[in-house]
Amino acid sequence: MLTKWPIRNKLLIGIGLLLVIVATLSGSGFLGVYAYRSLVRSLSGRANELPWAAELSEQVSDLRVIIGEIRSAHGSKGDGDRVPGLDRGTLADQFADHLQEIGSKLASYREQLLVNDRDNSSITDSHEEWETVRKIDASLERIVDASSDGNWIADAACLETIHIELEQLQALSWKLPSFLHRRIIDFAGEVRIEYRALIIVTWITTVSATLMLGLFIRLFYTWVFRPLRVLIQGSRRVAAGEFGYRIALDTQDEMSELADALNDMTTRFETIRDGLDRQVQERTKQVVRSEQLASVGFLAAGVAHEINNPLASIALCAESLEGRMHEILGAVSDAASADREVIGNYLRMIQNEAFRCKGITERLLDFSRMGDVTRQNTDLGELIQGVIDMVGHLGRYQDKHIEFFPGEALVAPVNPQELKQVVLNLITNGLDSLSPGGRLRIKLAKNRGQAEIVFSDDGCGMTDEVLKHLFEPFFTRRRNGQGTGLGLSITFRIVEDHGGHIDVHSDGPGKGSQFKVALPLAEIHKEPEHRYQAA
Repeated sequence: MLTKWPIRNKLLIGIGLLLVIVATLSGSGFLGVYAYRSLVRSLSGRANELPWAAELSEQVSDLRVIIGEIRSAHGSKGDGDRVPGLDRGTLADQFADHLQEIGSKLASYREQLLVNDRDNSSITDSHEEWETVRKIDASLERIVDASSDGNWIADAACLETIHIELEQLQALSWKLPSFLHRRIIDFAGEVRIEYRALIIVTWITTVSATLMLGLFIRLFYTWVFRPLRVLIQGSRRVAAGEFGYRIALDTQDEMSELADALNDMTTRFETIRDGLDRQVQERTKQVVRSEQLASVGFLAAGVAHEINNPLASIALCAESLEGRMHEILGAVSDAASADREVIGNYLRMIQNEAFRCKGITERLLDFSRMGDVTRQNTDLGELIQGVIDMVGHLGRYQDKHIEFFPGEALVAPVNPQELKQVVLNLITNGLDSLSPGGRLRIKLAKNRGQAEIVFSDDGCGMTDEVLKHLFEPFFTRRRNGQGTGLGLSITFRIVEDHGGHIDVHSDGPGKGSQFKVALPLAEIHKEPEHRYQAA
């Protein structure tokens, strides 16, 4: 089903697969990087707690040292205002300074805890530290209350209370790093599970991305590369001359449409090429035929003049002998009348055959006739109808039928006498090929800007060999064995002289024939054209 989709949709699918691959790999990479960054930030934040916790513990230790010196001094003798070897005011100032420094360090530690609490990691869970800080604050408050009396240094009970609170404060400050150490140990186990899961996710995404990339390459090859390769190979074969080759694609997208267009173009080109080949062959035959007609024309020009004079003499002598015979044998007996009749028939036969030969030579002279012939706009329908009416009076064609379909009125610049000869030759040629009861159909129509006269009969038809030599001079295959073989040759020449062409077709012997004459139509306001005929 996907092969029927347009290439645009296929490209969108490919782009979608690429985006999924990039998103999968990017998500896996960013997940690992952000997890690593979160871990580093968490460890870095917790690591910042340690210096403050250490300094806090150090300040508590210094404060215990001062209290220990004061308590040791109380063990010796002295009055209540002075401790032997110590200045009470100096000790009180040192104690206050250390106590203030402890408060400052505790405040910095508290701020670091607030910063760490912004991270939601399990390693930044500082509720135990906050609880310890609150206990430290309470212990500091008690120490401040105990040292608020100006004579606290001399008071042994007050010193004992401060000493106990300082021991507790020291224990609490020592506990602060231990929370972090224990949490780091616990966090190692949690991180081990997370990074194992992350490794599995990374492998899954990598394998999925690889599979999707393979699918993308496969689809792109099936949808784009393979059809392109088939198109290129097919176009190269067609360009090499294999016009019978057709490109076959099993897709139903733009590639398939392009292949169909190339196949249609190849088919049309093959048809045009075959048509041109036929036209070249036909034009070659026409050129050869024209050369033959020209040669016969030159030959006829010389032969006809040489034959006409003896034929005229023969006819004249025969006519004179016939007249002399009537004068000499006019008074003979009835017994000689039969011989006179026979002699008269022979003489008339000589005259008829001489005039018949003279007519043949006159037709030959038509090939080489030189003269000024005027063409005029002529209604072809009327001209054809006049020839049909004339032929209809001939007795030998009474049992054959002519049908004329004039269509619209068409006017062409022609020589009426020559065109009548063309129509007459084609009509008699068609009628001679018919059996009794046969039918000749004549159709006049306009085709591609020319007047077209079609003569179709259901007569004896023609073979390919007859079609090949049909318009050659002296070639005839009439059923009655008559004719000189010049009628169609003269017809062919007249049509070509008028700027037209004549085509003939037959499906074979017994299947009838068709002659198609095409002539240029008349142009409006065109002057009569004068031309010279030549062989």
